[in-house]
Amino acid sequence: QVQLVESGGGLVQPGGSLRLSCAASGIIFAANNMGWYRQAPGRERELVALITASGLAKYGVSVKGRFTISRDNAKNTVYLEMNSLNPDDTAVYYCYARRFEDAWGQGTQVTVSS
Repeated sequence: QVQLVESGGGLVQPGGSLRLSCAASGIIFAANNMGWYRQAPGRERELVALITASGLAKYGVSVKGRFTISRDNAKNTVYLEMNSLNPDDTAVYYCYARRFEDAWGQGTQVTVSS
């Protein structure tokens, strides 16, 4: 059974940083494309960042240059380093995995506010 467990969310001031982690189990982690999506109230879920099994990264337009996705295959974990956060980054952030099927975590809340 696939499990994706996010951690690291919370409240941060504008301009601050956070690092999200997603620990995966029940999958061959190294063979999966991994990623992060987010959903703000009243808005559709949107891509934040993806990293392929081979390590290529892709970012959403609104976060490019501020966020960095990485993966540690030895720990079955994908990370999202978020810098220069602003209130528009406030959302629930979801971990995502895909090899043959999509899998989603439960989400972690990130709130950017002074």
